[in-house]
Order: sequence, then C-alpha cells, then structure tokens
Amino acid sequence: MTRPATTEELELIDHGDGGGVLPPPDGGGDDGRRPWPRPEVSRRAFFTLIQLSLAAIVMFFMSLTSAYIVRKGLGGDWQATPIPRVLWLNTLLLLASSLTIELARRKHSGDAAANPLAAEARNARFSQWWTITIALGLLFLAGQLFAWRQLSAAGMFLDTNPSSSFFYVLTAAHGAHLAGGIFALFYVAFRNWKRSRITQETAADLAALYWHFMDGLWLFLFALLTVGR
Repeated sequence: MTRPATTEELELIDHGDGGGVLPPPDGGGDDGRRPWPRPEVSRRAFFTLIQLSLAAIVMFFMSLTSAYIVRKGLGGDWQATPIPRVLWLNTLLLLASSLTIELARRKHSGDAAANPLAAEARNARFSQWWTITIALGLLFLAGQLFAWRQLSAAGMFLDTNPSSSFFYVLTAAHGAHLAGGIFALFYVAFRNWKRSRITQETAADLAALYWHFMDGLWLFLFALLTVGR
C-alpha cells in the first residue's frame, strides 16, 4: 500500500523543496559561468604574447623605415623637414618615464604576506612612481601635438612634400602605440585584481616591458628623422 504523504512532506513540495530536486552546486548558476576566482594564467604565456606583439610592431616600423629610405633616394622633390625643438624635450620626458616606471616596478616586488605594513608602504611608492610615469607619457603626447602645430604654422603639412609626410606618419604611428601603452598603465593602476587571472605584479612587468620598447623605438625614429633627414 502507498503510504500517505505527511503534512511535512506536503509543505516541502509546496515550497519547491521536495520532489527529489537536488539543490544547485555552490558557486554555480544556470548561466554556465565558472565561479571566481578563476585560475591564474602563467606569466610565461603573457610574456610570449607580448613578445609576439612587439615583433609585429618591429616589422611594421621597419617597413615604414624602408619606405622612408627608398623614397628619399628616388627623386629631387625631397626637402628636409625642420625638427621642432620640443622633440628634444619630448625625448627627455620619455627617457625619464622609463626610469620612473622601472622604479615603480621594483617598488612593487616583495612578499606582501611577510610584512603587511611594509607591503602597504611599497604599494604607496609604487602608485606614486606609476602615476608620474602616466603623467610623463601624457606630456610626451601633448608635446608631439605641439610639434605638429609648430610645423603647420611654418607651412609644413602632411602633403607638403614626401619628407613632411613621413614625419607625420612616423610620429603619429608611434604616438598611437604609446597611447596604447598609457592605457595599459591606467589598467595596471585601477584594475580590480581580485577578479583577474593575472596578478598586478605580472601586469606591471608586462607594461614596463612595452613602455621600455616604446622608448627605444622613439630613440630610433628620432635619430632617423634628425640624422637621416
């Protein structure tokens, strides 16, 4: 004979707790997403990715450099573009920013669990030097825009002659890539690292590597535009 349902069983069914339905697993949901925190991705994977990206940037600028050299030797319509003096200041700003980002990166290293007070002081110094790096990068971009305005005021535009065209293209391409580096600096400074698959220390190392590369690339382009013009 079938045993009649008791009052308690009927109440469970009425509230949706009966009928043999198992409770949902902890941390899960019906959207298929994995619970946080997700496993971290290895540093090696990120550094491999950034190295491939830098290799692509090198090939891009080498193609522009080759076109610059070939076009310069083709005909007599090449007129050397005057170099705005602000570019010398910009170069110093970018060199200084490589120093500040390296100071910030080194201040961030250390074991936070070993001494929380020391870790808090390191984080404060890291934020200070990192913010200075961002400011120097923004000043560099502002200086590049000022250099363009100086050239346009002197009658040198993108289509004035091949030399001026390459000047605008090379400096604009570098400025766009540097702006991407500034975005990365802001990302490192303001990311919520508790919900990230990469640590802030690794992200800072990657951003510093990219920034040093942008610094070296500008030194090469600046030499090309001054000595090779």
